[in-house]
Amino acid sequence: MKSDKFKYLFIMFVALFFFGGIPVEFGTEGAFFHGYMIPKPVIRVGLGTNLKDIHIRASAGMKIYEVDTGYRLIAEDADEVRVKGGGEKLTEKFDILLAHAKEREEADQLAAGFAAKVGGAVSVVEDNDAETAGIYEVRLGGFLTRGEALAKVAELNKAGLKDVWIDREEVVAEPSRPIWMVLGNKLESLSRESELFFIPANPQSRLSLNGRGYRGFLTLAGTPMGIVVVNHLNLEDYLKSVVPGELSPGQFGALEALKAQAVAARTYALKNLGAYRSLGFDLVSTPRSQLYLGLDAEQPLSTRAVEETRGVVVRYKGELINALYTSTCGGRTEDAERVFSGRPVPYLKGVDCSYDKQPEWLLEAKTPLAPIYIDGRNAHVDVALLIGLGIVPMGATPLDFRAEASFDEAVEWVRDTRRVLGIKEPGFAPGPASLSFVSLARLLVDAFAWKDRIDQLLLPGEVDFLLKDLPEVPGKERGPLALCFQSGLFPASARAGEVFRPVTRAELAMALARVVKDYKDFFRTGTFLAAGKGTIEVGRDDERKALHLANHVRLLRTIGGETTFAIRLTLLGGESVRWLERDGQVAYLEVLFPTDSNTLDRSSRYNRWQVTKTRQELEARLAQNYPIGRLIDVSVKGRGGSGRATEVLVTGTERNATVRGFQIRAALGLRDTRFVIDRVYGEDGSVDQFIFSGRGWGHGVGLCQVGAYGMAVAGAKYPDILKKYYTGVKVEKIY
Repeated sequence: MKSDKFKYLFIMFVALFFFGGIPVEFGTEGAFFHGYMIPKPVIRVGLGTNLKDIHIRASAGMKIYEVDTGYRLIAEDADEVRVKGGGEKLTEKFDILLAHAKEREEADQLAAGFAAKVGGAVSVVEDNDAETAGIYEVRLGGFLTRGEALAKVAELNKAGLKDVWIDREEVVAEPSRPIWMVLGNKLESLSRESELFFIPANPQSRLSLNGRGYRGFLTLAGTPMGIVVVNHLNLEDYLKSVVPGELSPGQFGALEALKAQAVAARTYALKNLGAYRSLGFDLVSTPRSQLYLGLDAEQPLSTRAVEETRGVVVRYKGELINALYTSTCGGRTEDAERVFSGRPVPYLKGVDCSYDKQPEWLLEAKTPLAPIYIDGRNAHVDVALLIGLGIVPMGATPLDFRAEASFDEAVEWVRDTRRVLGIKEPGFAPGPASLSFVSLARLLVDAFAWKDRIDQLLLPGEVDFLLKDLPEVPGKERGPLALCFQSGLFPASARAGEVFRPVTRAELAMALARVVKDYKDFFRTGTFLAAGKGTIEVGRDDERKALHLANHVRLLRTIGGETTFAIRLTLLGGESVRWLERDGQVAYLEVLFPTDSNTLDRSSRYNRWQVTKTRQELEARLAQNYPIGRLIDVSVKGRGGSGRATEVLVTGTERNATVRGFQIRAALGLRDTRFVIDRVYGEDGSVDQFIFSGRGWGHGVGLCQVGAYGMAVAGAKYPDILKKYYTGVKVEKIY
């Protein structure tokens, strides 16, 4: 007994020695462990629980300490170590979630009421695994089988408690087997009560766990959830990985949006320090807390966002807020209590995802092109590509692409295509001829040296199959013509006995455009930011670039994968664009439009979505938590201010169930709870399929991440972004 007391006192001493005295104001002094310093504030991130096989490496050496009733230096300068867990045996138990509350006092009152009404083991636990920390759960448990839990749910339903939920929890039964560590060629047996410290041997060394690198140092310990590895590091270094993990700089490369994300993530982390203290760390590395992927996730632009907002947080009446954020709000965020139950949170109120200062820009084309369709394809899209690359002439009076192309014209276009592709081999000197699909096939094979393709990749039987309706084609011409048909260079309609007819300019352009696309992608890409007189500004990784538009620029619009020409385009900023430059000017500009909307999160592919689920699929999912029998219907009975479903009635043959708040998304397996339902009925009149059409991705509370990007592109600064989505707050620097 005295030994146990000494052990815990010693571990407490080591913890205080390392972590002790972190001031509220987060001073500049560091936390030390045997000469290794981490600047404060320090955060402890759990990298996994119940780990079995652990491989830790150091880029330039590490020290390994074992802390038990004493501590000892196991290795002075190790390169790598493997730790094998004792093979914990997992069992499971089931609890019934009776209610949620934002405050502990409220949860305790609810628990007392349930205990008097239903009896059993009613308890209050903080839900660290929810998408928001600080939610308290009132649970009835625990049941050793799902069947026992389902039977209890049925009993509660009869008693009038409809909104209950079964939750499965893993339980670790720890045997007395030790932890094994392989260091070099030596096998060591460690006490399960040991805690291992893996400390970089010098400031340049970086540690990795199972191939993923981390800043700071690592510890390993046994807990009620098996072996746990914890990364100890400075909070700002932690954010350098979290910010790009939560909001990709590659896709959403607006610095002010990334700054808003950095401040929200910093505030969330500080607010929820110690959320997993029973397991020895503060936050997990998954989206249950914030996505943390270590060194490999860091990117320059997001790192800049973290550094330029160092120590900045969001407060409401002097207190750190629980800075929840959601990927895509679908046009409006929701009140927290509508999603998570409990009392209203004054700073987490629903707001429209729009911006009063949203600018608009108009682009106009002086030289419109009427579409020409060949076998259902708009040939002028390919024409515009060749114009942009300088292969086809450009001018105020476009060529008539419905007219026949001459052989000399074809040769000129082919030569320019070779130039664009960088083909410099001599020997391309075609003689005069009339232009048909047969002579064009020979021209292309000679120009791009495709004879080997015919000899090695095209089977004689394939040639006969492709040209079975064209016996009049001479033998030496059959291979080139078959290759062009097989490669999709020629329209399928030409195979219907028309291979000797003249080729139009549009058909020639389609063939050459296909050749170009197969060789290389010549497009430059970026994000549209603004427009001026004859110019546009585009951005990439927060770099702005001015582009001059050619007088006869071809404008194209792509929506839902369909590309069409446009005489004028209205842009709001943030649209993805791609372009081709000719003689230093943009000759081809294509705008990839998101959903036709003015919402700030319009660029998200989840601004609108649709999911179809069969009755059987949905029934199987619901049966995991609700004993309803055969599924009859699902209907929305209540909505919040954003239109999100706050109450859903699930109707079954045995009983009904009411699902509320954030449980709805998990129960139905949907991206968001802002949806409507359409039904497909079978011959017997019952529902065969449920079609969910919705908007958004996530719980819909707090900062809309894609909306923050849209607001940043429109010119907003990060404090304004944060104050829009968090009501009545102040953005302040605390260290």
